[in-house]
Amino acid sequence: MTDQPQAPDGLLSLAADRLVIEGISHAVDGGRFAAKLVSGQPEVIEADIFADGHDVIAAALAHRKRGEQAFSEVPVRFLVNDRWRATLTVDEPGDHEFQLLAWRDLYATWRKESAAKLAAGQDIALELEEGRHLLVAATGPAGRAERADKASIKALLKDDKARARNESNAARLAYLTSEAVIELMQRAGPRTDLTRSPLLPLHVDRPAAAFSAWYELMPRSMSGDAGRHGTFDDVIARLPYVRDLGFDVLYFPPIHPIGRTNRKGPNNSLTAGPDDPGSPYAIGAAEGGHDAIHPELGSFDDFHRLIRAARDHGLEIALDFAIQCSPDHPWIREHPEWFDWRPDGTIKFAENPPKKYEDIVNVHFYRDALPGLWYALRDIVLFWVDHGVRIFRVDNPHTKPFPFWEWMIAEVRARDPGVIFLAEAFTRPKVMKRLAKVGFSQSYSYFTWRNEKQEITDYLTELTTTDSRHVMRPNFFVNTPDINPRFLQTSGRPGFRTRLVLAATLGGNYGIYNGYEICDAAPVPGKEEYLNSEKYQIRVWDMDQPGNIQDDIRLMNRLRREHPALQGFTNLNFYHADSDQVLAYGKHAGDDFVLIHVNLDPRNTQGFSFEVPLWEFGLPDDASVEVRDLINGNRFTWHGKVQWLELDPQTRPYAIWQILAPGVPRS
Repeated sequence: MTDQPQAPDGLLSLAADRLVIEGISHAVDGGRFAAKLVSGQPEVIEADIFADGHDVIAAALAHRKRGEQAFSEVPVRFLVNDRWRATLTVDEPGDHEFQLLAWRDLYATWRKESAAKLAAGQDIALELEEGRHLLVAATGPAGRAERADKASIKALLKDDKARARNESNAARLAYLTSEAVIELMQRAGPRTDLTRSPLLPLHVDRPAAAFSAWYELMPRSMSGDAGRHGTFDDVIARLPYVRDLGFDVLYFPPIHPIGRTNRKGPNNSLTAGPDDPGSPYAIGAAEGGHDAIHPELGSFDDFHRLIRAARDHGLEIALDFAIQCSPDHPWIREHPEWFDWRPDGTIKFAENPPKKYEDIVNVHFYRDALPGLWYALRDIVLFWVDHGVRIFRVDNPHTKPFPFWEWMIAEVRARDPGVIFLAEAFTRPKVMKRLAKVGFSQSYSYFTWRNEKQEITDYLTELTTTDSRHVMRPNFFVNTPDINPRFLQTSGRPGFRTRLVLAATLGGNYGIYNGYEICDAAPVPGKEEYLNSEKYQIRVWDMDQPGNIQDDIRLMNRLRREHPALQGFTNLNFYHADSDQVLAYGKHAGDDFVLIHVNLDPRNTQGFSFEVPLWEFGLPDDASVEVRDLINGNRFTWHGKVQWLELDPQTRPYAIWQILAPGVPRS
């Protein structure tokens, strides 16, 4: 025997990874960023796994919380065409990590080949000895047998030796390949040529990050009197109303002191009267900055009482985190190095040329502002976390550096992994996706401007089927204080009902800004802005006026709570409806299947045929299924795949059905 040459380290390292693990579904940018999961909810993770030759291979997914040493494993099963799939459920929110493992399963290969030889009439005596050697190997250094399994294998080999005296080889093979032995070797057998994928990050959010219904209001308009500034106590009085509509998140624009310099007047006018409240986004005055409360709203004791009252009503308070300052903000005096100054010594106002925002100045994040400003902004968020706030809507995050957000969000979640951040970024798709990657839990989206059937279908298909689905969770707000969509300006009550149903049933997260329930849409002429906007004045709301759509809102939120199918997002599928003005789609979770039809035309009745997705239940086209009308509660049967429906926008522009699968118990 000749001496073997010494193999270089690079060759040994290359040879060690004999199997191939690639195309991992949750490897975001190759593991640079964490894919998002929801605590307690199963997540399907897939990868391509294969090897040379014809040996049987096996795989597992190893998972642990970041910082821990020990892994737990879940099995990975062959799917099709070298694609493998695992289902991982993580119960604890926070940062986690996983990797895929793959190896040659010599016992399974032996089992397959020995059975084939026996079936061909070949002698398998030697194969049986090979099988015994594999069982012995499971008890050795390469195996993974614990004490009890070692004892089981020892007893198994002894029993097989006795059987060899008077049993056939076929009987011995059946004994050595029984289900009990297969399970034993799956636990204890050697993992030959074990190959590991890179360790990949996961971030696990609490369920509210993926399923929530938001209601936005301005606390200062809750007094019911245009001449009196609202207080936190006024908001407390409105909590039963918000709860009864079915929302679970109550969101406020900034609640901080408002600057007086260059204060805006009604309808964004440049001149404010002495009693005009100004824009809440002009943050900071003599009374304080981002860590202060506007004095007319109340005290911190009042705020704490509001937090507790909201919790008692099943509501969570979300605050606006807007990184901008009025010219009166204390930081300008205390930290002038955080701001941009013009050559004449004046501070530079915020602007998006040719627009200028004279009541706002922006910080910059580099030069002498790093790291002091970064620490200060992180501490502002942690300050409000300490005061009971765990959800933040972040104003215009796309105008601040990505590294800041990645660092700041990680710092906050190290303290409380349940904090949720919503990115208010209506900007370019890649920028929005990057914000999701660096840690934002939810994102505003283009849904607000997707009104036609094909563009809704294309956009939702992109969000639910491409790699975006692993990082980006949209929050489908139908309107905001800043956005009065043109569709709502011209579509009347039917359009409000249509957009409500789309937002509430297409997405896991959705929201409305108060006034939506009374179809408020009076615009500034030619703009997507509200006339007499609350951003610049106190308003009085009569939410019970005729024509309100409170019942539709209550219905949507009730159905969302009652139906697991409506609590998902990536389980969305679109179906055929024979009209360009009707959107047909469904969601499926376990035994719950909800089918929805929405008339997108706010003016005309649509009569159309549609397909019942019988194939989703493995049924032929001529099958019958029981259906429950989720609006009226009645049950009936659809016979065959094609059905007919009319939707009158003046009566009700939508229909929602639950298809009751055969064999599923009826409630």
